[in-house]
Amino acid sequence: MNILMMTNTFTPHVGGVARSVQFFTDGYRKRGHRVMVVAPEYENIPENDRDVIRIPAIQHFKGSEFSVMLPIPGFLTKAVEKFKPDIVHSHHPFLIGWTALRVAHFYKLPLVFTHHTMYEQYTHYVSGNSKALKRIAIDLSTRYANLCDQIFAPSESVASMLLKRGVETPISIVSTGVHFERFAGGSGPGFRMAMSIPEEAFVVGHVGRLASEKNLQFLAAAVSRFSKAESRAHFLVIGRGPSENAIQEIFLREGLRDRLHFTGNLDHPLLTSAYKAMDVFAFASKSETQGMVLTEAMAAGVPVVALDAPGAREVVTDHLNGRLLGSENITEFALALEWIAALAPEQKHKLKKGAVQTAKLFSIDRSVEKALARYKTLLEKEPASRHDKFHTWAATMRLVKNDWDILKVLAGAADTAFSSDELR
Repeated sequence: MNILMMTNTFTPHVGGVARSVQFFTDGYRKRGHRVMVVAPEYENIPENDRDVIRIPAIQHFKGSEFSVMLPIPGFLTKAVEKFKPDIVHSHHPFLIGWTALRVAHFYKLPLVFTHHTMYEQYTHYVSGNSKALKRIAIDLSTRYANLCDQIFAPSESVASMLLKRGVETPISIVSTGVHFERFAGGSGPGFRMAMSIPEEAFVVGHVGRLASEKNLQFLAAAVSRFSKAESRAHFLVIGRGPSENAIQEIFLREGLRDRLHFTGNLDHPLLTSAYKAMDVFAFASKSETQGMVLTEAMAAGVPVVALDAPGAREVVTDHLNGRLLGSENITEFALALEWIAALAPEQKHKLKKGAVQTAKLFSIDRSVEKALARYKTLLEKEPASRHDKFHTWAATMRLVKNDWDILKVLAGAADTAFSSDELR
């Protein structure tokens, strides 16, 4: 089948959604399906950008690492008509998601939407951030979901949340999954040596975008508390972002800067070695929809300490593959790290074994097959009639665009990238 993937973030941007789109795209192509990805331009786009339509975009929107697509009239029409998609898969309700809705509506194609993100957690990237803005984000993403034919929820937590918010479209749980085989190799000792981390150190690791919604000030405070009590402790941080300075300040204040190590963004095989250099993976985000980095760490045999939150609770089982903490308490988090550091070798081995066994349950191959099965089911029936709801949604966009500046970009990009006159 011909699958049109439409996303606001894609390589070389580093983030969960971009990686998810890449993993599924590769998986579909491996099974003989054609995939065209529509995504914004980024700096340093890969030379082998196969079957990707790049839309001109504003770089570093609102000081973030995101690109926001510019309104280019009719930019996609010819490419989409030449590709002849069988199904449209949207990975965001805003910006390119609006365009995906128009494509599905005018070409009468099934529309799938993966609810990757708890959008209300990201309104701080928009001027005028407020509780009202968060409610708008929730309301609009829910309305968007009800215009689709199928929702993919990355976890049970997200599926439950969507039902509570009033999503009536069928929901399937399809996590991104992990390429388990990628984490079989790597050299932890070699990576430690390259980073000047002592061989005998107890390494707490973290991988991800370093941004405020990831709760990194709490995490840094908890790891520094643990490091004050454990002389062998070092903190290895993989990634980059605006919260890097805040993490540094906490460790500087505690006199621990020499035990903090930043690497920037890494890809395989270096990323595998970075995971293998860790004794425990620490995670405090409450804004996730799935635990991608958690399953990666576990695939490398690294137990996890995390807060009980969406994404983490589906992956971490307390005392089986790490520690799952019910409250956001710096002392409790530090004590959980101490508990793992103090385990006897055979107990640590048991935790590592539990981590690996858990990772095997989140295979990317399983996820790809499940997604393709849902696509096939959708193609066997008529796509949802969304005519009235579509025009209601369009009217809503016109009402809110003056209050939320990101929706100004959304309205312009959507209305002109695929104008109704060109699609009739």
